[in-house]
Amino acid sequence: MQRKQHLRFNRLQKNLRRDCGRAIADFRMIEEGDLVMVCLSGGKDSYVMLDILLNLQKHAPINFSLKAVNLDQKQPGFPEHVLPEYLQSIGVDYHILEQDTYSVVVEKTAEGKSYCGLCSRLRRGNLYSYAEEIGATKIALGHHRNDIMETLFLNMFFGGKLKAMPPKLLSDDKKHIVIRPLAYCREEEIAEFAGLRQFPIIPCTLCGNQENMQRQEIKAMLNEWGRRYPGRLDVLFRSIGNVAPSHLADTSLYDFAGLDEERRNAHAETEEIQARQIKAVNLS
Repeated sequence: MQRKQHLRFNRLQKNLRRDCGRAIADFRMIEEGDLVMVCLSGGKDSYVMLDILLNLQKHAPINFSLKAVNLDQKQPGFPEHVLPEYLQSIGVDYHILEQDTYSVVVEKTAEGKSYCGLCSRLRRGNLYSYAEEIGATKIALGHHRNDIMETLFLNMFFGGKLKAMPPKLLSDDKKHIVIRPLAYCREEEIAEFAGLRQFPIIPCTLCGNQENMQRQEIKAMLNEWGRRYPGRLDVLFRSIGNVAPSHLADTSLYDFAGLDEERRNAHAETEEIQARQIKAVNLS
Protein backbone atom coordinates (compact mmCIF):
# COMPACT_ATOMS: atom_id res chain seq x y z
CA MET A 1 0.00 0.00 0.00
CA GLN A 2 1.46 3.33 -1.04
CA ARG A 3 2.13 5.92 1.63
CA LYS A 4 -0.78 8.14 0.59
CA GLN A 5 -3.15 5.17 0.60
CA HIS A 6 -1.73 3.99 3.93
CA LEU A 7 -2.39 7.37 5.52
CA ARG A 8 -5.91 7.43 4.11
CA PHE A 9 -6.52 3.88 5.35
CA ASN A 10 -5.43 4.82 8.87
CA ARG A 11 -7.68 7.89 8.84
CA LEU A 12 -10.71 5.90 7.65
CA GLN A 13 -10.10 3.14 10.18
CA LYS A 14 -9.80 5.69 12.96
CA ASN A 15 -13.04 7.42 11.90
CA LEU A 16 -14.98 4.16 11.63
CA ARG A 17 -13.65 2.86 14.96
CA ARG A 18 -14.57 6.15 16.62
CA ASP A 19 -18.08 6.26 15.17
CA CYS A 20 -18.71 2.58 15.83
CA GLY A 21 -17.39 2.82 19.38
CA ARG A 22 -19.51 5.90 20.07
CA ALA A 23 -22.67 4.18 18.83
CA ILE A 24 -21.94 1.11 20.95
CA ALA A 25 -21.42 3.29 24.04
CA ASP A 26 -24.42 5.60 23.42
CA PHE A 27 -26.87 2.71 23.10
CA ARG A 28 -25.11 0.14 25.30
CA MET A 29 -25.07 -2.23 22.36
CA ILE A 30 -22.48 -4.64 23.75
CA GLU A 31 -22.01 -5.62 27.38
CA GLU A 32 -19.72 -7.88 29.39
CA GLY A 33 -20.05 -11.53 28.36
CA ASP A 34 -22.14 -10.91 25.24
CA LEU A 35 -22.09 -13.34 22.33
CA VAL A 36 -22.58 -11.12 19.29
CA MET A 37 -23.80 -12.85 16.15
CA VAL A 38 -22.39 -10.77 13.29
CA CYS A 39 -24.58 -11.18 10.21
CA LEU A 40 -22.58 -11.22 6.99
CA SER A 41 -24.12 -10.81 3.56
CA GLY A 42 -20.88 -10.57 1.62
CA GLY A 43 -21.47 -6.88 0.96
CA LYS A 44 -19.15 -4.02 1.90
CA ASP A 45 -21.13 -2.97 4.97
CA SER A 46 -21.09 -6.30 6.78
CA TYR A 47 -17.41 -6.89 5.96
CA VAL A 48 -16.51 -3.52 7.45
CA MET A 49 -18.72 -4.14 10.49
CA LEU A 50 -16.96 -7.42 11.24
CA ASP A 51 -13.54 -5.87 10.67
CA ILE A 52 -14.20 -2.95 13.02
CA LEU A 53 -15.80 -5.16 15.70
CA LEU A 54 -12.79 -7.49 15.65
CA ASN A 55 -10.54 -4.47 16.04
CA LEU A 56 -12.61 -3.04 18.90
CA GLN A 57 -12.74 -6.44 20.60
CA LYS A 58 -8.97 -6.36 21.04
CA HIS A 59 -9.03 -3.00 22.83
CA ALA A 60 -12.42 -2.96 24.58
CA PRO A 61 -12.51 -2.75 28.40
CA ILE A 62 -15.06 -5.60 28.41
CA ASN A 63 -14.95 -9.20 27.20
CA PHE A 64 -17.36 -10.29 24.47
CA SER A 65 -17.40 -12.97 21.78
CA LEU A 66 -18.12 -12.70 18.05
CA LYS A 67 -19.58 -15.32 15.74
CA ALA A 68 -19.85 -14.49 12.05
CA VAL A 69 -22.92 -15.97 10.36
CA ASN A 70 -23.88 -15.97 6.70
CA LEU A 71 -27.22 -17.16 5.38
CA ASP A 72 -26.68 -19.01 2.10
CA GLN A 73 -30.05 -18.49 0.42
CA LYS A 74 -29.19 -20.79 -2.52
CA GLN A 75 -29.30 -18.18 -5.23
CA PRO A 76 -28.12 -19.67 -8.53
CA GLY A 77 -24.49 -18.83 -9.11
CA PHE A 78 -23.81 -17.75 -5.52
CA PRO A 79 -20.05 -18.23 -4.87
CA GLU A 80 -20.33 -20.44 -1.79
CA HIS A 81 -16.56 -20.64 -1.28
CA VAL A 82 -15.86 -16.91 -0.92
CA LEU A 83 -17.02 -16.22 2.64
CA PRO A 84 -15.73 -19.45 4.21
CA GLU A 85 -12.31 -18.92 2.65
CA TYR A 86 -12.15 -15.33 3.86
CA LEU A 87 -13.38 -16.10 7.37
CA GLN A 88 -10.94 -18.99 7.71
CA SER A 89 -8.11 -16.73 6.57
CA ILE A 90 -8.74 -14.26 9.40
CA GLY A 91 -9.36 -16.97 12.01
CA VAL A 92 -12.82 -15.89 13.11
CA ASP A 93 -15.45 -18.27 14.45
CA TYR A 94 -18.16 -18.58 11.79
CA HIS A 95 -21.11 -20.60 10.51
CA ILE A 96 -22.76 -20.81 7.10
CA LEU A 97 -26.51 -21.27 7.54
CA GLU A 98 -28.00 -22.95 4.46
CA GLN A 99 -31.67 -22.29 3.74
CA ASP A 100 -33.30 -22.20 0.31
CA THR A 101 -35.23 -18.96 0.69
CA TYR A 102 -34.50 -18.10 -2.95
CA SER A 103 -37.09 -20.53 -4.30
CA VAL A 104 -39.71 -19.27 -1.83
CA VAL A 105 -39.12 -15.63 -2.76
CA VAL A 106 -39.30 -16.29 -6.50
CA GLU A 107 -42.45 -18.39 -6.11
CA LYS A 108 -44.33 -16.03 -3.78
CA THR A 109 -43.45 -12.64 -5.29
CA ALA A 110 -45.82 -11.32 -7.96
CA GLU A 111 -44.31 -10.48 -11.34
CA GLY A 112 -42.84 -6.99 -11.46
CA LYS A 113 -42.75 -6.63 -7.66
CA SER A 114 -39.59 -6.25 -5.59
CA TYR A 115 -38.18 -9.35 -3.91
CA CYS A 116 -36.64 -7.28 -1.11
CA GLY A 117 -39.50 -7.30 1.39
CA LEU A 118 -40.14 -11.04 1.47
CA CYS A 119 -36.43 -11.83 1.16
CA SER A 120 -35.68 -9.64 4.18
CA ARG A 121 -38.42 -11.24 6.30
CA LEU A 122 -37.31 -14.77 5.52
CA ARG A 123 -33.67 -13.91 6.11
CA ARG A 124 -34.50 -12.28 9.44
CA GLY A 125 -36.57 -15.28 10.59
CA ASN A 126 -33.80 -17.74 9.83
CA LEU A 127 -31.14 -15.61 11.49
CA TYR A 128 -33.28 -15.11 14.60
CA SER A 129 -33.81 -18.88 14.89
CA TYR A 130 -30.10 -19.58 14.62
CA ALA A 131 -29.27 -16.84 17.15
CA GLU A 132 -31.61 -18.52 19.63
CA GLU A 133 -30.03 -21.90 18.88
CA ILE A 134 -26.50 -20.73 19.72
CA GLY A 135 -27.51 -18.46 22.61
CA ALA A 136 -26.45 -15.21 20.96
CA THR A 137 -27.29 -12.25 23.17
CA LYS A 138 -26.95 -9.66 20.38
CA ILE A 139 -27.52 -9.79 16.62
CA ALA A 140 -25.39 -7.27 14.71
CA LEU A 141 -26.57 -5.93 11.35
CA GLY A 142 -24.52 -3.80 8.98
CA HIS A 143 -26.90 -0.87 8.43
CA HIS A 144 -25.15 2.50 8.48
CA ARG A 145 -26.07 6.16 8.86
CA ASN A 146 -27.22 6.55 5.25
CA ASP A 147 -29.48 3.49 5.53
CA ILE A 148 -31.13 4.99 8.59
CA MET A 149 -31.79 8.34 6.89
CA GLU A 150 -33.07 6.66 3.73
CA THR A 151 -35.47 4.55 5.79
CA LEU A 152 -36.75 7.66 7.55
CA PHE A 153 -37.75 9.28 4.27
CA LEU A 154 -39.04 6.02 2.78
CA ASN A 155 -41.45 5.68 5.69
CA MET A 156 -42.44 9.35 5.51
CA PHE A 157 -42.96 9.55 1.75
CA PHE A 158 -44.41 6.09 1.06
CA GLY A 159 -45.64 4.79 4.41
CA GLY A 160 -47.02 7.83 6.22
CA LYS A 161 -44.88 7.10 9.29
CA LEU A 162 -42.20 9.06 11.10
CA LYS A 163 -39.97 6.03 11.59
CA ALA A 164 -36.38 5.02 10.84
CA MET A 165 -34.04 2.16 11.81
CA PRO A 166 -33.15 2.25 15.51
CA PRO A 167 -29.50 1.59 16.40
CA LYS A 168 -30.75 -0.93 18.97
CA LEU A 169 -33.99 -2.90 18.76
CA LEU A 170 -35.88 -5.47 20.80
CA SER A 171 -37.55 -7.98 18.47
CA ASP A 172 -41.33 -8.27 18.48
CA ASP A 173 -41.21 -11.56 20.36
CA LYS A 174 -38.88 -9.98 22.97
CA LYS A 175 -36.30 -12.72 22.43
CA HIS A 176 -33.58 -10.85 20.55
CA ILE A 177 -31.65 -7.61 20.75
CA VAL A 178 -30.65 -6.33 17.31
CA ILE A 179 -27.81 -3.82 17.13
CA ARG A 180 -26.45 -1.68 14.31
CA PRO A 181 -22.87 -0.79 15.27
CA LEU A 182 -22.37 1.22 12.04
CA ALA A 183 -25.31 3.52 12.86
CA TYR A 184 -23.04 6.59 13.04
CA CYS A 185 -20.80 5.59 10.11
CA ARG A 186 -20.98 7.29 6.71
CA GLU A 187 -21.52 5.07 3.68
CA GLU A 188 -18.84 6.83 1.63
CA GLU A 189 -16.22 6.07 4.29
CA ILE A 190 -17.39 2.47 4.56
CA ALA A 191 -17.14 2.02 0.78
CA GLU A 192 -13.69 3.57 0.58
CA PHE A 193 -12.39 1.53 3.52
CA ALA A 194 -13.79 -1.69 2.00
CA GLY A 195 -12.01 -0.87 -1.26
CA LEU A 196 -8.69 -0.32 0.48
CA ARG A 197 -9.09 -3.52 2.48
CA GLN A 198 -9.95 -5.37 -0.74
CA PHE A 199 -12.71 -7.43 0.81
CA PRO A 200 -14.05 -10.18 -1.52
CA ILE A 201 -17.41 -8.48 -2.14
CA ILE A 202 -20.32 -10.68 -3.19
CA PRO A 203 -23.05 -8.72 -5.02
CA CYS A 204 -26.69 -9.56 -4.31
CA THR A 205 -27.78 -11.32 -7.50
CA LEU A 206 -31.15 -12.54 -6.24
CA CYS A 207 -32.92 -9.59 -7.84
CA GLY A 208 -30.90 -9.58 -11.07
CA ASN A 209 -31.28 -6.06 -12.44
CA GLN A 210 -34.30 -5.40 -10.25
CA GLU A 211 -33.90 -2.46 -7.89
CA ASN A 212 -35.97 -1.09 -5.06
CA MET A 213 -36.86 2.06 -6.97
CA GLN A 214 -38.28 3.89 -3.97
CA ARG A 215 -35.05 3.48 -2.00
CA GLN A 216 -32.98 4.45 -5.03
CA GLU A 217 -35.07 7.60 -5.39
CA ILE A 218 -34.52 8.54 -1.74
CA LYS A 219 -30.80 7.74 -1.97
CA ALA A 220 -30.43 10.01 -5.01
CA MET A 221 -32.29 12.81 -3.21
CA LEU A 222 -30.08 12.61 -0.11
CA ASN A 223 -26.90 12.41 -2.20
CA GLU A 224 -27.95 15.53 -4.09
CA TRP A 225 -28.60 17.35 -0.81
CA GLY A 226 -25.18 16.30 0.42
CA ARG A 227 -23.51 17.67 -2.71
CA ARG A 228 -25.44 20.94 -2.86
CA TYR A 229 -25.60 21.70 0.86
CA PRO A 230 -22.51 20.51 2.79
CA GLY A 231 -23.40 19.58 6.35
CA ARG A 232 -27.12 19.15 5.71
CA LEU A 233 -27.04 15.37 6.16
CA ASP A 234 -25.16 15.75 9.46
CA VAL A 235 -27.92 18.03 10.75
CA LEU A 236 -30.59 15.71 9.39
CA PHE A 237 -29.12 12.69 11.12
CA ARG A 238 -28.85 14.57 14.44
CA SER A 239 -32.57 15.35 14.22
CA ILE A 240 -33.40 11.64 14.46
CA GLY A 241 -32.01 11.65 18.01
CA ASN A 242 -33.51 15.01 18.98
CA VAL A 243 -37.28 14.46 18.91
CA ALA A 244 -39.88 16.82 20.40
CA PRO A 245 -43.19 14.87 20.67
CA SER A 246 -45.06 17.99 21.79
CA HIS A 247 -44.30 19.57 18.41
CA LEU A 248 -45.55 16.66 16.31
CA ALA A 249 -49.11 15.29 16.10
CA ASP A 250 -49.11 11.79 17.57
CA THR A 251 -51.67 11.67 20.38
CA SER A 252 -50.24 8.37 21.62
CA LEU A 253 -46.88 10.05 22.34
CA TYR A 254 -48.10 13.33 23.79
CA ASP A 255 -51.19 14.23 25.82
CA PHE A 256 -52.56 17.10 23.76
CA ALA A 257 -56.02 16.60 25.28
CA GLY A 258 -54.61 17.23 28.75
CA LEU A 259 -53.06 20.62 27.95
CA ASP A 260 -56.07 22.56 29.22
CA GLU A 261 -55.94 20.74 32.56
CA GLU A 262 -52.18 21.30 32.71
CA ARG A 263 -52.69 25.02 32.09
CA ARG A 264 -55.34 25.27 34.83
CA ASN A 265 -53.12 23.40 37.30
CA ALA A 266 -50.15 25.63 36.47
CA HIS A 267 -52.30 28.74 36.93
CA ALA A 268 -53.62 27.52 40.28
CA GLU A 269 -50.09 26.69 41.42
CA THR A 270 -48.88 30.16 40.46
CA GLU A 271 -51.74 31.78 42.38
CA GLU A 272 -50.96 29.65 45.45
CA ILE A 273 -47.28 30.65 45.35
CA GLN A 274 -48.18 34.32 45.01
CA ALA A 275 -50.62 34.04 47.93
CA ARG A 276 -47.91 32.49 50.16
CA GLN A 277 -45.47 35.23 49.19
CA ILE A 278 -48.00 37.95 50.06
CA LYS A 279 -48.77 36.29 53.38
CA ALA A 280 -45.07 36.08 54.20
CA VAL A 281 -44.63 39.78 53.43
CA ASN A 282 -47.59 40.73 55.63
CA LEU A 283 -46.31 38.64 58.54
CA SER A 284 -42.91 40.33 58.36
